[in-house]
Amino acid sequence: MRIALAQVNCRVGDVAGNADRLLAAAAEAQAAGADLLLTPELALSGYPPEDLLLRSDFLRDCDAAMQRLAAEAPLPMLVGHPRRVQGQLYNSAGLLRGGRAEDFYHKHCLPNYAVFDEVRYFTPGAQSLVFACAGIRCGVAICEDVWCGPGVAQAAQAQGAELLLVLNASPYHLNKQRVREDEVGALAARCHLPIVYVNLVGGQDELVFDGQSFAVDRNGLLALRAARCAEALVLLDVDRDDAGIRLQADQPLPPVPDESAEVYDVLRLGVHDYVEKNGFPGAVLGLSGGVDSALTLAVAVDALGAERVHALIMPSRYTAEMSIADAVAEARSLGVRTDIVSIEGPFHSYLETLAPLFAGRAADTTEENLQARIRAALLMAYSNKFGHLLLTTGNKSEIAVGYATLYGDMAGGFAVIKDCPKTLVYRLARYRNSLGPVIPERVLTRPPSAELAPDQRDQDSLPPYEMLDAIIAAYVEEDHGAVDLIAAGFPAETVMRVLRLIDRAEYKRRQAAPGVRISARAFGKDRRYPITNGYHSWEAVLSARGALL
Repeated sequence: MRIALAQVNCRVGDVAGNADRLLAAAAEAQAAGADLLLTPELALSGYPPEDLLLRSDFLRDCDAAMQRLAAEAPLPMLVGHPRRVQGQLYNSAGLLRGGRAEDFYHKHCLPNYAVFDEVRYFTPGAQSLVFACAGIRCGVAICEDVWCGPGVAQAAQAQGAELLLVLNASPYHLNKQRVREDEVGALAARCHLPIVYVNLVGGQDELVFDGQSFAVDRNGLLALRAARCAEALVLLDVDRDDAGIRLQADQPLPPVPDESAEVYDVLRLGVHDYVEKNGFPGAVLGLSGGVDSALTLAVAVDALGAERVHALIMPSRYTAEMSIADAVAEARSLGVRTDIVSIEGPFHSYLETLAPLFAGRAADTTEENLQARIRAALLMAYSNKFGHLLLTTGNKSEIAVGYATLYGDMAGGFAVIKDCPKTLVYRLARYRNSLGPVIPERVLTRPPSAELAPDQRDQDSLPPYEMLDAIIAAYVEEDHGAVDLIAAGFPAETVMRVLRLIDRAEYKRRQAAPGVRISARAFGKDRRYPITNGYHSWEAVLSARGALL
């Protein structure tokens, strides 16, 4: 038996287009001698379709597309799709064979954590699906079914399955592929059942599906791994010997990627698909000469091509000459068109206009934020005039503690590195330079600064980024409170200050642009905290400060 794994890039809601993609993969699979085409979870609708699933017309279109696929499929296909039966909606896999939908499997385990919200829409299934193809008996599962214990696999095995086929829409986060392969490998070894795992690829809003479809043998050993962040049709031969089912891939296993390379590829794919799938002709961003905007520019160019990216350099009275020079050098090294637009005139006009209102008050962050908001207005004007998507350049460290200006540098359509802490930003910048130098070395070595006031440095307002990022990871991604952090050795004063900043910036983050999810707990769908919130772990520390310190 030869299985073709269709690692396809589907677009949510594009039912007809997705059907075309699946039929094209089926034709390629047939030409390669495949007996069965395996597609990702909800490949027909795209994943996650969210509240499109509440629309009857959308579900009718999915049903019509399934009928078309059944009629036109040149070989048996296992297709992920939403299916409504007697008023209940299921996350389904349809077995298309012989010109009809022969049978269906409904997902048993519905995830309702992190970015997943399937309980809102679907009813859990209860029956197994086992079918024979080219003499091999195949069981079916969908994504969470292999994460929630051995029950689904064992039920299929009890009905004679010799091989488990799993349809997935598993979004990326750091180290996710290792977790997938370990989890599925352990299940295969426990049940002594080979498992074939096909995954979706492509960007969908904040999520990026990284592909890396794989197969493990009956001992849980890896037999196949497909490409990362790219469409692929991968062939897997399945034979039976005296010991049972044996797997043989048509290609060698790719090397385990460097973490920075993996994250960079995910960012690139996320930007590319957000721009392409939403129909933007290109992207625009503000280029400051700092590392954040330099990395964002490099990702955008690698995702879209230099001809589709435009950068505005917008100096103020506080901008250092070397920042302008570095920004120009970054743009030239990547072949990006730039314009230098001074904000001094608008800034002076704002100060004059506001002078009567602010009389008797010293300058503070208000005047600093004015500069960021003027830049945002210029960038949005360019975006409106030319239709380009405005990319914001803030990182997770800044967004966490509110070191960003609402309606200023936070304004835009897509936040490329919003889930990348500052320490990761530097690693990614050095990785990109290893492919070809595009970011000047002094951008990576001089102290970072917003350059909104004389001699300003980030570290004047924030702890060192190594400490800040560790505290953010523990508090935001791992849910540790102030007492836990202090017990772990972080300075108490720093912990209380950082946690206070994080809590108080929630209203800003609620208004931030979407951006690529990198961590297992990103701001947005992952972490949902109330803006109006009377519980703060740092307040408890303050009240018991004497005992703790």
